[in-house]
Amino acid sequence: MHPMLNIAVKAARRAGSIINRASLDRTKLEVRAKHANDFVTQVDKAAEAAIIGVIRQAFPDHAILGEESGALPGSSARTEYRWVIDPLDGTTNFIHGFPQYCVSIALQHRGATAHGVIYDPSKNELFTASKGRGAFLDDRRIRVTKCANLKEALVGTGFPFKELSRLDLYMRQLNTIMTSSSGVRRAGAAALDLAYVAAGRMDAQQIAAAERLARELDAAIGPRQVSHAP
Repeated sequence: MHPMLNIAVKAARRAGSIINRASLDRTKLEVRAKHANDFVTQVDKAAEAAIIGVIRQAFPDHAILGEESGALPGSSARTEYRWVIDPLDGTTNFIHGFPQYCVSIALQHRGATAHGVIYDPSKNELFTASKGRGAFLDDRRIRVTKCANLKEALVGTGFPFKELSRLDLYMRQLNTIMTSSSGVRRAGAAALDLAYVAAGRMDAQQIAAAERLARELDAAIGPRQVSHAP
């Protein structure tokens, strides 16, 4: 495993430990709304601080972009590296005790994603990928399914919970997908959904993202995504 990916894994597991401890007593959660239907807890912040601490100790010169902290410069203004962090993707699920959430960490080099980690602390599942080196679930190589027919595909999706003005458009798209596929799943943690596509647990994702985990799977990502209309 690449040394930088090792640091990402260490940081993700450190954050996962904080999340798991907090999940044992959700009555102590301090929940604040950032925007409509968009929440943050002290656990999000503590998990992000732990991730940043691990990264700063190993690579003080690297820049960081955090979900809660925003853009943080490194000690070097000329760094070619930037870490992108979502310490708790699926916060609403976490608040309600629905075990579908994860830690998501990516490392960009000169603007391109070089390494990625998605860690599901509730199931202790670690998804990793490095450019040119494939994608893994724990120590096992993973690949997307061979499904090339939407009619046979299990499709993941996410609802536009922040931008409800586009809900009608989304529902029309969802209707098309539901009547054209074998099933649709909306679990509420986009990063984990994309990891599931990478691991072959779902055949496609309705949003166009997935970048590194899907590119490393010996299959073109295009046919496996169903993009939203602009």
